[in-house]
Amino acid sequence: MKAVILSAGEGLRCRPLTLTRSKVMIPVANKPLLEHVINAVAQNDIRDIILVVGYQKERIMDYFGDGIEFGVNISYVFQDAQLGTAHAVKQVRELVDGDFLVLNGDNLINAGTIADLLAGRGGSVTLLAVEQEQTFGYGVVIPDNNRVKQILEKPKEVVSHLVNAGIYIFSTEIFDEIGRTSLSETGEYAITDTIQQMITDGKIVSMVKSKSMWIDAVHSWDFLKANAVVLEESKKDLKGTIEEGATIKGNVIVGENSLIRGGCYIIGPVIIGKNCDIGPNTVILPSTAIGDNTSIDSSVEIQNSIIMNDVRIGSNSYISNSVIGANNIIGPHLSIEVGRNLMIEMKGILHHADLLGTVMGDDNNLANRVLIKAGKMIANGCNVEAGLIVYKDIPPASIVV
Repeated sequence: MKAVILSAGEGLRCRPLTLTRSKVMIPVANKPLLEHVINAVAQNDIRDIILVVGYQKERIMDYFGDGIEFGVNISYVFQDAQLGTAHAVKQVRELVDGDFLVLNGDNLINAGTIADLLAGRGGSVTLLAVEQEQTFGYGVVIPDNNRVKQILEKPKEVVSHLVNAGIYIFSTEIFDEIGRTSLSETGEYAITDTIQQMITDGKIVSMVKSKSMWIDAVHSWDFLKANAVVLEESKKDLKGTIEEGATIKGNVIVGENSLIRGGCYIIGPVIIGKNCDIGPNTVILPSTAIGDNTSIDSSVEIQNSIIMNDVRIGSNSYISNSVIGANNIIGPHLSIEVGRNLMIEMKGILHHADLLGTVMGDDNNLANRVLIKAGKMIANGCNVEAGLIVYKDIPPASIVV
C-alpha cells in the first residue's frame, strides 16, 4: 500500500511562521511536523510515500529528498493551485494502482493512529474518526454502527462528537468519483463531498473510531501543545557537554556539540539541539524545544516554548508559552507577557488562544529591554529598537523606533 500525504497548503492561520515555510515544516520537538507523520506511516511498514506539495515546496523537497534517510521512498506531486482536498488526491491518479492511504501532513499522529485505521478497513472508503468535546469548525461523522451514514462539514450546531480526522483508505474508484464531484460553496473540490456522494449512491463507507494520537494544529500556538505531547514521550539522551554545577532533571535531550554551562537548571521534558551554547544560570522548564545552533546568554528563563534554529537570546530574558522562529537575534532583558483566554485577530477574524505569550517569525532583530504584550506577534525581517513595548502586531520588514 502507498501513502499519500497532503502537504501543499500554506497554513494562513499559522502566520507569521508560514511566511517563510509551509505549515507542515513547523518544528515539533525539533523535527518538522511532516516528519512525525512520515515516521508514523513508516512504522506501519508503509514505505512508498507520495507527497502532494505546493506552497514553499522547495523547502520540503530539500529536507526530505528521496526519503532514504527516513527509511522510506518519497515521490512528489505538485498542486500549485489550491483547489481543495479532492483536487489534491486527484493529482496522484497515475501513481497508485490499488488501495492507498491518504492523510494530512499538518495533523500530529503516531503509529497507533495509522494502525487503528488499517485494522478496521472495509468498503470503498474507510475513514478515521476521533471523539472530541469541541467540534466547532470541523467536519463531523454521523455513524450507523461501523458505517458512515453522513458527513456534515462544519455544522453550526452539535450533531455528533465524532470528528472526521481526514485520514482515509481509498480504492482507485475514488478518482472517478472525484471527477463527478461538484465545486463547493467555498470554491474548492472537497474530498468529504466526494465521500458523501458515494454514501448517497449506496456505496459502503466504513468508519474506524480511534483513541490514538491526533492533534490538529490549526494555529501557530497549537504547536505548543503538540510539542509538549511529543516531548512527554521522549527519553533522556545527553550527547553534549554538561559543565559541573549544572542541574538536569527528568527526560532531557541535549544534542551533539552542545554545551550546558555551570549553574543551569533544566527540568524535562526538554530538547536542546546540536551546536547550542546554554549560558550560565539559565533556567529551562518543561515542554521546551530549542533548535540547533542556538546560543542563550546567562540568567535566561524559558518555559513551554519552541525556539527554532539559529537564534541568539540575550541575558536576563524571559520567554514563556511562545514560538520563536529561526535566525532571530534577541537582545538582553526581553520580557514576554503571557495571557489567558486571548482573542487574536487575523484578517478581521478573532481566534481563541487558551494561553499565549508571543509568536515571532524569522530574521528579526530585537534590541535590549523590549517588552512584548500577550498575544502580540512580530512577523519577519523586523527591527525593534531598545526599550520599546510591543503592544500591537508588527508586520513584515518593519522598523519599530
